[in-house]
Amino acid sequence: MIMKNAFLYACISLFALACNTKTEKVTKPDVLAANLDTTVNPADDFFQYANGGWLKRNPIPSDEGGWGLFQVIPDETQKRLRDINEEVAKTSTAAGSAEQKIGDFWKAAMDTVNIEKQGIKPLQQYLTQIDAIEDIASLQTAMAMLDKMGVGTLIGFSVGQDAKNSSLEALQLWQAGTGLPEREFYFKMDSTSAAIRNAYVTHMANVLNMIGGDTAKTVSAAKNILALETQLAKASRKLEDLRDPYANYNKFSVKDLNKVSNGIDWNNYMQIIGVSSADSVIIGQPEYYKEAGVVLHSTPIDTWKDYLRFRLVDAYANALPDAFGREDFTFNKLFSGTPERKPRWKRVIQSEQAVMGELLGQIYVKKYFTDAAKQRYTTLVENIRTALQHRIENLAWMTDSTKQKALQKLAVVNKKVGYPDKWKDFSSLQISADSYFQNEVNANIFWHNFYFSKLGKPVDKTEWAMFPQTYNAYYDPSNNEIVLPAAAFIVPGYDDSELDDAVVYGYMAASTIGHEMTHGFDDEGRQFDKQGNLKEWWSLQDSIQFTHRAAMLADQFSKYVAIDTFKINGKATLGENIADLGGVLLGFDAFKQTDEYKKGEKIAGFTPTQRFFLGYALSWQENVRPEQIRTQVLTDVHSPEKFRVNGPLVNVDAFYEAFNVKPGNKMYLPDSLRARIW
Repeated sequence: MIMKNAFLYACISLFALACNTKTEKVTKPDVLAANLDTTVNPADDFFQYANGGWLKRNPIPSDEGGWGLFQVIPDETQKRLRDINEEVAKTSTAAGSAEQKIGDFWKAAMDTVNIEKQGIKPLQQYLTQIDAIEDIASLQTAMAMLDKMGVGTLIGFSVGQDAKNSSLEALQLWQAGTGLPEREFYFKMDSTSAAIRNAYVTHMANVLNMIGGDTAKTVSAAKNILALETQLAKASRKLEDLRDPYANYNKFSVKDLNKVSNGIDWNNYMQIIGVSSADSVIIGQPEYYKEAGVVLHSTPIDTWKDYLRFRLVDAYANALPDAFGREDFTFNKLFSGTPERKPRWKRVIQSEQAVMGELLGQIYVKKYFTDAAKQRYTTLVENIRTALQHRIENLAWMTDSTKQKALQKLAVVNKKVGYPDKWKDFSSLQISADSYFQNEVNANIFWHNFYFSKLGKPVDKTEWAMFPQTYNAYYDPSNNEIVLPAAAFIVPGYDDSELDDAVVYGYMAASTIGHEMTHGFDDEGRQFDKQGNLKEWWSLQDSIQFTHRAAMLADQFSKYVAIDTFKINGKATLGENIADLGGVLLGFDAFKQTDEYKKGEKIAGFTPTQRFFLGYALSWQENVRPEQIRTQVLTDVHSPEKFRVNGPLVNVDAFYEAFNVKPGNKMYLPDSLRARIW
């Protein structure tokens, strides 16, 4: 899957209704003009010009790492979900119903008295199993058992679509084993990264102490875990290298797994996790597993036991006494910069969504997503499809044979709007009001069984990988589909009827629909054919042309300094940057077909074209903490929000005309350096 980072917007409070004593008529400020920073020249920093007024008025709350639409809308959604939970929790519900599972999960998770009373007793049986490890064989058995209950360790099995045969679900292996967010945190020598490694050791030692470890030994144990993970990180691929679908597709017969690593008991592990019937496995990074087998045997058993104890607690910290959650938060705020934890009810909603978000979604869409909204945005998808069709037909650099295949792929891109036509079956998920911890264990086992039971079966193309209430969207190359959840269309404080087309086409058509459609033709997505198979369908000449044009965009973004000494990784973010640029172009092409554009009348002092670009900038409006920006640059394939506005727009000719961008302006890029792909 190629995910799009959620686009950002304005705070609800900004759009409060103006009022007077007579209450004759309510008036809302223009959704665009209200947020400007007119002290900034739009030709120098369009992100700040379009959003700066809002940014100044909306500091980041103490329990957030950033503040913008990506927080505002989920915050409002969480309140709606809390209302749903509280309502069903106090009513009589049928056993096994969605309402029973939701209500009982809520009651168990909010029962802090019982959770504190239980202490670490829920962990005890698993800690006892870890204590009993005495050799490599029992170690691997323990790892496999923990794997089934959602505790990530050395080996990363999963079941997913075969990239070269997208109609079937295949067994897959991906690099795993490390606890820091990305491999570079183990090796970067700047003071921030060094401080994070030191804090990681302290954090692991604290956790081991909290479950009864010997205080005199836990720091040494934590240092040994870090050394273990560093060895695994050395054998792990960098973020940008994980985006090459061919390099990360290595198919092996199961009987040949010992040739990859003869130090791992593959048969035992696969039998325990329930995939012993598999005859082949796709390995993303074989070199990782070669080293993993070596590390498995060269690392002392006691270090492995400490590693597993920490991993177990880390996976379930939210369901344990509050001291564990506070410890987890203290460490992780190094990556977010958030000084204060979210209130418990929000943390519970977050956990509940991971457990049964689609169950919540069934209730959510009945209350908050209309058929009219679904139809409007379904039509918008088709307008964007038509815009991309015209662009492909008129490409000067692409040969006719590749054009025809691209058009065939575009024609069958499947659109999923709002919510699934078929909901997942949660009947086997056991949830009670007795234990938050046990509910989490049951959920992890449920999802393990759900995904691993797909092995060897045809792919269910009706399935969604997001919930209707998720504020995000994605393109899935193996299914050749774009998925647009109901919450993706929310504009806080405004009904659809209150938004002119320029705003809708900039805000939704460009930043989301056009973005996701372009993902099918970015540097990664273009390598999949119309059926979603990883297959070469471009002529060599066209591939060379595309690669050259994409490299210009990668070079452009690699020059951007996000913060301090942290630069954007132009290669790792290339797919998202291509999608952003394509989204803007497609959104604008589609907007030019509307009556608003053709009439050319100003609204709030802006031309239709200016309003389109301002609408696009609004979609990325966010204040972000420095710590979060640093983490994003190292771990995320998306550029920070400011650069998702300014970066694409310097390549768009219509933007230059709309805001009179000239040589000497900071947003000016000579024509010869502008990336022109789609």
